[in-house]
Amino acid sequence: MTIRPGEMAPLGATADGNGVNFAVHSEPAERVELCLFDPEGGETRHTLPGVASSVHHGYVPGLEPGQSYGYRVHGRWAPSEGILCNPAKLLLDPYAMAVTGAIDWGPELYGSLPDDADAPDPRDSARHMPKAVVVDPTFDWGNDRPPDHPLHDSVVYETHVRGMTIRHPEVPDHLRGTYAGMVCPPVLEHLTALGITAVELLPVHHFASEHPVVKRGLTNYWGYSPLAYLAPHGAYSSQGDAGWQVHEFKSMVRAFHEAGIEVILDVVYNHTVEGNHLGPLLSLKGFDNPGYYRLDPDDPRRYVDVTGTGNSVDMGHPPALRLVMDSLRHWVLEMHVDGFRFDLAAALGRGPHGFDHGSSLFDAIRRDEVISRVKLIAEPWDLGEGGYQVGNFPSGWSEWNGRYRDDVRDFWRNAGGTVADFASRLAGSSDLYASSGRDPSAGVNFITAHDGFTLADLVAYDHKHNEANGEGGRDGDDHNRSWNSGAEGPTTDAGVIGVRSVRRRSMLATLLLSQGVPMLLGGDEIGRTQGGNNNGYAQDNKVSWLDWDRVDRGLLAFVRRLVRFRSDHPVFRRRLWFEGESIGDIAWYTPGGSEMVDEDWEAGGGSLAVFLDGEALGDDSFLLLFNARPEATTFVVPEGLGGTGWLVDFDTSVDPDSEAGAAGNGRWEAGPWATVVMRRQGDRH
Repeated sequence: MTIRPGEMAPLGATADGNGVNFAVHSEPAERVELCLFDPEGGETRHTLPGVASSVHHGYVPGLEPGQSYGYRVHGRWAPSEGILCNPAKLLLDPYAMAVTGAIDWGPELYGSLPDDADAPDPRDSARHMPKAVVVDPTFDWGNDRPPDHPLHDSVVYETHVRGMTIRHPEVPDHLRGTYAGMVCPPVLEHLTALGITAVELLPVHHFASEHPVVKRGLTNYWGYSPLAYLAPHGAYSSQGDAGWQVHEFKSMVRAFHEAGIEVILDVVYNHTVEGNHLGPLLSLKGFDNPGYYRLDPDDPRRYVDVTGTGNSVDMGHPPALRLVMDSLRHWVLEMHVDGFRFDLAAALGRGPHGFDHGSSLFDAIRRDEVISRVKLIAEPWDLGEGGYQVGNFPSGWSEWNGRYRDDVRDFWRNAGGTVADFASRLAGSSDLYASSGRDPSAGVNFITAHDGFTLADLVAYDHKHNEANGEGGRDGDDHNRSWNSGAEGPTTDAGVIGVRSVRRRSMLATLLLSQGVPMLLGGDEIGRTQGGNNNGYAQDNKVSWLDWDRVDRGLLAFVRRLVRFRSDHPVFRRRLWFEGESIGDIAWYTPGGSEMVDEDWEAGGGSLAVFLDGEALGDDSFLLLFNARPEATTFVVPEGLGGTGWLVDFDTSVDPDSEAGAAGNGRWEAGPWATVVMRRQGDRH
């Protein structure tokens, strides 16, 4: 087999029908060997003959898609300078578009000798390493078009590819837990009937379970341990991981688009599975450790860790920035995804002096004609100093609104003193986003997400129950802002069960009727529980999977009705901020019907009413009553709101299937923990 110099771009393995071009960045390398593997695991090595601007490249005529490969980097082993070249270690292509096989953890995967970090470990790691796969670039997208839902009309559904379908009785066995399973008719029908506009998938970049997790007999179920930023996770393919995962992922996206559903990916560009200075040598470390990672300037052997995972990818370095931008463009242009949720996004904006919303990555995205046009959602915090950056991301970005989660949870457990904060969140959090020129869709509102309690557990547990994680209860958040409604965990007490049901419905109503973009945690609509585990990252089992044999049908019907109600009424999904008294588009009232004044906001309490005027939007007008008290509260309809009467569309304290009533004599008694939605008569109908 011959190898020619080929081309230095694009990076990765590119099949053209006559052969394959290979190109990989490595500034420290003296030479780079391309390692080709046959089906029996036999290895053939070829030095890449071309080198330009630290890119090593070569073209192999006659090679076809499906070929598995890796690299070996020859150069200096100088840990004191952060240089980690060790040709005994097979490295995965950072630009791999598909990955076959899994990591077989053992001492061979570590770069240095166990008792001497200054000496490279000579043991060969090839048989312990997954391999990159040359992919076939052809795919029939047909007439695929992105649904392109405006953000203010969006309802996001966060879910997990495996957990969504692995227990679904109507999904064929061989498709459960796969990309294909996600778009099986019963799953698509569930999502379309729910009315969501986008699925936000937990990480599907090819990932691996960390060695300590594997030692405990567990796996990294969530996927926040990336290994290859351009490759869909191979284990989610129903046809095997020898490149088929790419075709299956594309087919999933195409089917979602046909159903009018966008695909948003949870992407983890802030760190990799390679961990800290004691971690393995799998990919980026071996190619260009100083070019990809944030090294400690006082000791380049070690890493600056603002992610809690051992390392931090450094967007201030050109190789890292290029990798991330190329990955983003790949997922949009080649895989047709509609947006991204950036895990620990504050870490991506860190410069020499802390977080900077004008950092190199944010600036590159702003200037990019492809990436700047898709949905960009930040998890606006990391674990470093000054890492909580809610409200501080640049124009064009939306953010997971952590303040929304906290304030709404506090209100619905009647924590006291939270009425003003609750009102701000309900009205779209202008205090967080308006000053930067963004609109209400800058806030992605959520009460629950993958990290933490499910909604069912939020009303059933005061404390986390993470014993199954094998970390002695040290993992997971200790401050959940939850309340068990009167008993810890499962109970047969009808009173407690009733309170839990009402509180769940009230929180869902709050979420879907707030200004901003609502995000539902997958499974909350059917009553999923994790048994009080608030950190199911390692639970690839019934703890985390959706249980389709135990669906709360009443709750599901209620959520469907709420989503449809939101879609029918633009007053709940405004494009612009409320203007309040100057326009009269929103007004806040006490239960007695008087407008809230400073003393009322300062007094706290667990009840208030809000009037939303929909006339300027061609919509009905509504009065929302919130009663986060353990006793019923009578609300008086404020004078001067007009109309001919008030119809009750929702009352979360009663059977959701009951007929809507009317507010007789201008009053309504809101039950304990209830939300009531009243529509003014005589407007449009």
